[in-house]
Amino acid sequence: MPGKNEKKLSKLKDFWVEFFADRKDGGHRSSDEEFISLEAKEKLFHLDGGKTLLDFGCGAGELLVYYAPEYKQLVGVDFSASMLDEASKKIRERKCGNISLIQADDKTVWDKLEYSFDRITAAGVIQYLTLQEIDNFIFNASNYLNKGGKIVLFDILDPRLYPLWKIGLFSQDAGFGKILRKVGFEFKVILSASLSNRPRDILGFAHNPYAIKKIANRYGFETIFVKSMYYEYKYHAIISRTSESREF
Repeated sequence: MPGKNEKKLSKLKDFWVEFFADRKDGGHRSSDEEFISLEAKEKLFHLDGGKTLLDFGCGAGELLVYYAPEYKQLVGVDFSASMLDEASKKIRERKCGNISLIQADDKTVWDKLEYSFDRITAAGVIQYLTLQEIDNFIFNASNYLNKGGKIVLFDILDPRLYPLWKIGLFSQDAGFGKILRKVGFEFKVILSASLSNRPRDILGFAHNPYAIKKIANRYGFETIFVKSMYYEYKYHAIISRTSESREF
């Protein structure tokens, strides 16, 4: 029988699945095309080439259509049908004939892929996975990664900075009174979530970068961490094979 912690995690996953089921946007800080374009340029810089790309958790395809001119073939994956509908519209509008879409989650996607990739990426997704699920994701991704390829996990919540952002410490008008009110509000949110069996934070889990690195090391990868330019409380993990490592 599943333990108490497993049941709790299952409820959290069910909540997030339901929350995103009918969403039609990827939850970017701004829906303005100028902002999305700049965010995509930053991510393309860290993706650093390759000809084929798998975008896991592509959402409504906001970033995917900006990646398209830089790649020969792209596959976008998301579990939400409504998100994929929006992505399809963007793909048609931009005439991106090199993008295909798959409806799947982190467990089912691997059986639906027809080829391997130079780059496998996920933006704003990893925080909805437990460390064990991240371990499984990196292991499975390693089996669909071409030689010299990279796994790039974008916009992971930083447990060292995220709590400070939540209480408004990074805002331009931060002050003692405002921060104190934010702390009180967050306490009420946590208490309410605990009483109603909801996630304490709709944005998911904040994962320590050293935990991500430990997982990547297990599968023969080296990891570089980079601070996000557009989300001051997030970081990116750029995961690539070491020259001595073997393929799994």
